[in-house]
Amino acid sequence: MTRERTGPTLADATRGRVLFGGDYNPEQWPEEVWHEDVRLMQAAGVNSVTLGVFSWAKLEPSPGAREFGWLDRLMDLMHDHGIGVVLATPTSSPPPWMGRLHPETLPRDENGQIEWWGSRQHFSHSSDTYRRYAAAITEDLAARYGGHPALTMWHINNEYCTFDWGDEAATTFRDWLRRKYGTLDALNEAWGTAFWGQGHGDWDEVLPPRRAHYMKNPTHVLDFRRFTSDMLLECYVIERDIVRRHTPHIPVTTNFMPMWVGQDAWRWAEEEDVVSVDLYPDPRDPLGAQSGALVQDMTRSQAGGGPWMLMEQAAGPVNWRGVNHPKPRGLNRLWSLQAVARGADAVCYFQWRQSRQGAEKFHSGMIGHAGEQGRTYQEVKRLGAELAAIGGQVAGHRIGADVAVLFDWHSWWAGAQDGRLSSEVDHPQVVRSWHRALWEAHLTTAFAHPEHDLSPYRLVVVPQLYLLTDAAIENLLAYVRGGGTLVSGFLTGIADEDDRVRPGGMDARLRELFGIRTLHEWWPLDAGEDVECDGFRGTLWSEEIEAAADADEIVPYKGGELDGLPAVLRKGRAWYVSTLPEPAELRGLLTRAAADAGVRPVLEGLPDGVEAVRRGELLFVLNHGRDEVTVVVPGTHRDLLTGAEVTDSLILGRYGVAVLQS
Repeated sequence: MTRERTGPTLADATRGRVLFGGDYNPEQWPEEVWHEDVRLMQAAGVNSVTLGVFSWAKLEPSPGAREFGWLDRLMDLMHDHGIGVVLATPTSSPPPWMGRLHPETLPRDENGQIEWWGSRQHFSHSSDTYRRYAAAITEDLAARYGGHPALTMWHINNEYCTFDWGDEAATTFRDWLRRKYGTLDALNEAWGTAFWGQGHGDWDEVLPPRRAHYMKNPTHVLDFRRFTSDMLLECYVIERDIVRRHTPHIPVTTNFMPMWVGQDAWRWAEEEDVVSVDLYPDPRDPLGAQSGALVQDMTRSQAGGGPWMLMEQAAGPVNWRGVNHPKPRGLNRLWSLQAVARGADAVCYFQWRQSRQGAEKFHSGMIGHAGEQGRTYQEVKRLGAELAAIGGQVAGHRIGADVAVLFDWHSWWAGAQDGRLSSEVDHPQVVRSWHRALWEAHLTTAFAHPEHDLSPYRLVVVPQLYLLTDAAIENLLAYVRGGGTLVSGFLTGIADEDDRVRPGGMDARLRELFGIRTLHEWWPLDAGEDVECDGFRGTLWSEEIEAAADADEIVPYKGGELDGLPAVLRKGRAWYVSTLPEPAELRGLLTRAAADAGVRPVLEGLPDGVEAVRRGELLFVLNHGRDEVTVVVPGTHRDLLTGAEVTDSLILGRYGVAVLQS
């Protein structure tokens, strides 16, 4: 369960509006440009900027020195022009002097190679020296600016993502393992070190999972991922607690990357006042809108179902894909309003002004190289005006969801081991496939951890949970006993929390729940291979299952080794799908399960590519296609974006959006 949030919230920063702005890096520009920037910000409706994310070397040019004058002037400038500041601690990018004077602060990769300064995130999360310097600069920032009237929020570090296999991390890893297991005997048992004679006889023998001759112990790797997430979280909490001590009324955040493998975001979200995410779908991806919806649904769920912050997006192209395409006219507006529809009370960018130098000079800004007359800035101005128009009606409102998708980082980590049955099975892609089916069925969806309270949902979907704790399994059983409908995908309930395969190849309680007598064998499929089932084709995976006598419904495989055996099983309200149906078939299966559970779309009969989300009393209707569409919207409404009255039907052009108030 995520904790109930009792401290400051995003509402304390938004004050009844949608925050609009982004990362501002004025240290890259002469001061005369700053005044031009605030003029353009005001014209665009910008009401929030994030300062200081990568400013450590400027703030502390030598050990212990402090250069705050430039930041003083910026804070005052923002306040004088009515622009709030999300003030960052600059600790994601230590100054070069730190690595030179304290090489122990630099992380090492699994081959023992140092990651040098010259980029960013070049810090060892386990380094006492790094933590001491990070705490000191955070302390001084909080003391100096905690009372500044421009300050609306704290932003700690940036995109925590650093692994470290170095010596100091090894010592800290051993300490973490001692706290978890207590004894070496318990660690050896949990890791199954009897295999390949890996038993540890002394704690000093325990290392991070560095480069090995062959496959590594998967539970060793699993615990190292848990450790890394925890160590990065410790770094965040140290800085968070410092700023909280100075400003208990100011909310604190740090920005997640979508479904990033290195953080257990459920655990992290419990430590944040505001849950934030960076979101960069590919403009050329035909499923870019669905990718955005997935991240938005997950972030909202990590925020306990309440408003969240879109900390970063791109106004145009990025610079880190193989080919970096710009956003076509209207797409930035569409995807920004999609985020608001799905719960965002802050729509921000990296960055305000596109850089002229450095690694990201081809990454777009709200104002690009084309300047004030450029299309990007003109579209940003339009969006700012629209967010100002709807902010008072939308900010703070929640979104109801009758469907939950279960997701757990520990299961993902365990299932991604080197020795798995199929490298074609990519857990995030499986989750995207199932979420896509729900999104295309126009069903509003939340995400949940398998140990969360599932009773608010009529339908719970498990795309894949290879690892399940006993508590999670009992939670699923209780959910179905309580009248909920559960649909599970393949490779679920295979291993316990130590990645120990459960007897029978799948937990016996789950076999009983789904009507499975015996799981004889897993049959992974090659890339491009499929299997025929009665009424659909399956991809990626199949299983040799024998149904129990009390199974209520069986959809069999047709032909091949599995002919006549169950591809899909249903027992009561519990479904098990032993393959990955092709998109239309998976959508049909989940639509049927949802209808049986009493779940209906927000709007019936929506055209393909049109999305409808209800947030509070407002209905957002978004056309993700390039062709004009007519959408049936029974009743009379007012479109808050245009002021027009809409009765019974609505015409949306290319990338069109309506925000309807009844």
